[in-house]
Amino acid sequence: MCIVTRQHAEPDQLIRFVAAPDGSVVADLKRSLPGRGCSVSARRDLVEKAIKKNLFARALRRDVTPAPDLADQLDRLLVQNLAGMINLARKAGQLVSGATKVDNAVRSGEAVAVFHATDAADDGVRKISQARKAWSMMMDEEEDIPVFRLLSFEEMRELMGDNAFIHAVVLAGQAGEGVVKRAKLLESYRGGEA
Repeated sequence: MCIVTRQHAEPDQLIRFVAAPDGSVVADLKRSLPGRGCSVSARRDLVEKAIKKNLFARALRRDVTPAPDLADQLDRLLVQNLAGMINLARKAGQLVSGATKVDNAVRSGEAVAVFHATDAADDGVRKISQARKAWSMMMDEEEDIPVFRLLSFEEMRELMGDNAFIHAVVLAGQAGEGVVKRAKLLESYRGGEA
């Protein structure tokens, strides 16, 4: 249950927090840290509200002091978590980059999700969107392949080095599903759909 909205949600839609020994509040993305925890819906505005209204102390039943920039720290942590999973998916052969390879993967139905850099050219994005629509119509699918635009090429280059991409597609498999899960969490946190 979210300590701000008081609404129940699936664990993938919540971010768990615990109290550190020094009295700070720590995000527990893997839900594995020991001690009493509390959850906030994966939205930046709700994390900021929990900080402002001192809801962490009440929920953790302990005198804690969340860092004033906890919302920014959490955004960076979610980005690093996504970048790590993208690298893992690439090593597992479940992430393909490059406009032509992405287009082929989408048209063949192998794609689980599409990723574009935020600074990707509109023409490339449009071409891959056409491939998504063509696949959806051909397969008579109601649900479209999800698309994420979360990081710029430069942000990815800082995080992933030579593995940065403008266009990429995630393929089915455990690592690919992990990328989609983390992308949805980051998108939700930043105020997107998810």
